[in-house]
Amino acid sequence: MDMLPAARRALVALATLMLAAACQPGPPDASAPARQPAAKSVAPAVSAPPPTVKPAPPAAIALPSMELPPGPIYVCDVAGVRTPIEYVENVESLCRRHPEMSVCQYERRACRSRGGRVYTANGEEVTPAIEAEYDRKVQRVTFQSDGAPAKKK
Repeated sequence: MDMLPAARRALVALATLMLAAACQPGPPDASAPARQPAAKSVAPAVSAPPPTVKPAPPAAIALPSMELPPGPIYVCDVAGVRTPIEYVENVESLCRRHPEMSVCQYERRACRSRGGRVYTANGEEVTPAIEAEYDRKVQRVTFQSDGAPAKKK
């Protein structure tokens, strides 16, 4: 029976050695470059921090002036033929104040889908870049038929 505690001690010692060996770092990777000891510098080098380069802000897009004469706000130009984009009176007053609203954009998109270009009554073009600027001004959420938000435009 003396043999059992000695075997148990040997087994515990072996397990301890294996655990200690497993915790040791492995040999250095042969593909990694060898680390060179740092050379002592004779005089401390004082260098200025690298200049920080700030990215240029995106160019501001000039939005068309909405101080328009009475009458149609926009015209749709398809192959040189200009057709006024007409809104109901209450929608027209909304679009004069807030041209970024969806109901205003709907008719402009319809014009572009026919291959046309949209101009204000003052003759300024409302480009897709201006539409994108309008979209940045407002948050748009569309809903699926079950009422859940579908996507953010």
